[in-house]
Amino acid sequence: MTKLICNSCSKEYSADDPVWRCNCGGILDIKFTPQIHIEKIKSKFSGMWKYRKYIPLNEDTNIVSFQEGFTPLLEVETGEGRLFVKQDHLFPTGSYKDRGASVLISKVCELGIKKIVEDSSGNAGAAVAAYCAKAGIECDIYVPKSTSSGKLAQIELYGANLHKIPGSREDTAEAVMDAAEKNYYASHSWNPWFFQGTKTFAYEVCEQLGWTSPDIVILPAGNGTLFLGAYIGFSELKNGGIIDTIPKMIAVQAANCAPLYKSYLNKLKGPSGIESVVDTMAEGIAIAKPVRGTQILTAVRKTNGEIIAVTEDEIKYSLYSIMKQGYYIEPTSAAVIAGAVKFQKKNMDSIGGKILVTVFTGHGLKGTDKLMKLNEK
Repeated sequence: MTKLICNSCSKEYSADDPVWRCNCGGILDIKFTPQIHIEKIKSKFSGMWKYRKYIPLNEDTNIVSFQEGFTPLLEVETGEGRLFVKQDHLFPTGSYKDRGASVLISKVCELGIKKIVEDSSGNAGAAVAAYCAKAGIECDIYVPKSTSSGKLAQIELYGANLHKIPGSREDTAEAVMDAAEKNYYASHSWNPWFFQGTKTFAYEVCEQLGWTSPDIVILPAGNGTLFLGAYIGFSELKNGGIIDTIPKMIAVQAANCAPLYKSYLNKLKGPSGIESVVDTMAEGIAIAKPVRGTQILTAVRKTNGEIIAVTEDEIKYSLYSIMKQGYYIEPTSAAVIAGAVKFQKKNMDSIGGKILVTVFTGHGLKGTDKLMKLNEK
C-alpha cells in the first residue's frame, strides 16, 4: 500500500490525503515498493509512462501527459573520455522538469484539487504551468524577478498567474509559503509526488543500456529533484533484482552557490547555510538552502559518490564546447557537463571502460537572452 511518511517524525498519511508537508513541518516521502518485471513493461502509454505500473497513481484517467520521456541517450565528446548524455532538454517544455510535473499534476487531478501554487527558478514553473494548462487547473507561479525572459514568457503564455519576486531564489521560496498556507503546494522540492516522475530517468537509462546500470551518474544538485529521483529509481530497480548495483552518484553544484559541496568537504550530514549567493550563470542550481539537502548528501555517501563544484569559467568553457557540437543548451546544463569533465580528468586512471551518464537539463532557447549577453562579453 502506498503511503506518505514524514522524514522527521515518521508520521504516516494516506496517499490520497492532499498534504505536501507533515504537520510537524517535516518533509514527506512516498512509501512504495513496486514489483518490477521488465518482461511486463508493455503499456498503452509511451515515453516515461510506459512504466505506469511503477508509478503509484490510482486511475489511468487522471494521467496528464504529452507523451513525454524516453529521450535519446547519446555519446558526446568531451575530450576526456566516453560520456553518455540523456537529452532531457528535448522535453515538451524544454527541461527534465516535465518528468516530475507530469506525475505531480496527475496526482493533483486525482486529488480533485483545482488550484495550486509553485515557486521556481524558471524550468519547474514552466513545466507545472504547462501541465496545469492541459489539466485545466489554475496555478500561481512564483519566480525571481531576474529569471530568464524566455522562461517568464513560457509561464505566462501557458496561462499561469506569474509573480515576479525581487531578490534571491530564497526570497521567492519565502514568498510562496504564504500562498501555500491556503493552496496546495505543487512544489518540485517539497512535494514527494514530483520525484515519482523524475525517477523514470533511471528506468529509461537502464533500459537503454540493456537493463544494466551505468557505473557512474553525474547530475545537477540545486534542490536535487533529478538527483534524488534518479536515486529512487535506481534503488527500486536494484531492490527489484533488475540491476546488480546502484551507480556511483556524483552531484554537481556551481561554485558560486555550493552549500552541499561545502558540507561534503566538511563531512557534515546536512547542508551548510550560505549567507549570500554570488551570481552564477547556472541559475537552475543556485539554491542556497536545499530543502532535501540532507537526503542528497545521504545518497552521495551511500553510493560512494561525491560532490563537485564548478567555476563560472568552467561552465562557460563547457557551454561553448558543447554548443560547437550542435547542442543548444542552457548554462545550467553546461554546469553539469563541466562537472562531468572535471570528474573525468580527476579519475582518468580508474574509469577506463566504465559507463558514465549525465544529462542536458534544459534547452538553450529558454535562456537565449542571457546567452546573447554572455556571447557579447
